[in-house]
Amino acid sequence: MSFLAELWKFMRVRKKFWLLPILVMMLIFGGLIVLAKGSAVAPFIYTIF
Repeated sequence: MSFLAELWKFMRVRKKFWLLPILVMMLIFGGLIVLAKGSAVAPFIYTIF
């Protein structure tokens, strides 16, 4: 959890708020891949990529 706090402080001090959408999208896609790994929806999600 301290990693997230340090990352937020870095982005706030250095004015690197453009990193936030990139990180959010990476988390969403990562979670989508992890959740779809063993489900019946996996073939439909993999066609997106």
